[in-house]
Amino acid sequence: MAAARILLAALVAALPLAAGADGAHDHSGGIAAASGNGAAAPFDIVHTRITTEGNTAVFHMAVSGRAGESHPTPTGALAGSEVFAYVWPTSLDAGTVGFDAGAGILALAATAHPDFDDTPLFDENGDGARDNDGGIWHSHWVVLGPDEACGAGALKVIDIPEGATPRLPPTWPGLPLLIDSPGWQPILDAETVEVRVPFADIGAVEAAGFDGVTAGLRVNANVHAPLLCVTDVFDVASGDLSLPGRVDR
Repeated sequence: MAAARILLAALVAALPLAAGADGAHDHSGGIAAASGNGAAAPFDIVHTRITTEGNTAVFHMAVSGRAGESHPTPTGALAGSEVFAYVWPTSLDAGTVGFDAGAGILALAATAHPDFDDTPLFDENGDGARDNDGGIWHSHWVVLGPDEACGAGALKVIDIPEGATPRLPPTWPGLPLLIDSPGWQPILDAETVEVRVPFADIGAVEAAGFDGVTAGLRVNANVHAPLLCVTDVFDVASGDLSLPGRVDR
């Protein structure tokens, strides 16, 4: 009986640690946000943070609903199609991940868009084809910049002009945009979305600021520059896109 009590006490003592061991559902640190600001619960940000584990950065976001539950309505065409995204804008220089230094605002994004596939190196749905799974949540680095053609004060994924030869990451998907398709699979679990990203120099990440954004983007109806505009900002963790978050805090 005494041994049973000791075992039971040990198990009870371990419960808080076991519950907290699942970091995806621990919403401490980073930027806390009030619920109810987002247009819909799957994009209503309540928390975002970036932490590091060795040379890996863990990009985390929590919403008031089920993350990834909403997808764009398919249109059957690239032109005018929509993209839904969970985005971490950062103060990291774009050169950190293989673009030209100073190219624009570097952001990590988890996106879904059923009308086109922009991860030609990866087969996310495992059906043997690598060109039919854009509707599955996947990750990108994107370089953002302002363009009034997208709307007053709006951002776009920066276009690559015809004939230009900017520095690009080796997993650039071939689109005329400053975008990378590195293949890090987002993990969506209940209210959270996380992406684990390895870095050669984790020190650059540890010094960065960040924010959290949920957004809708749209492909130009004429499929030319600006090719991909941010057309709907559903929610911003900080409220003003000031990148107040600090890594590991």
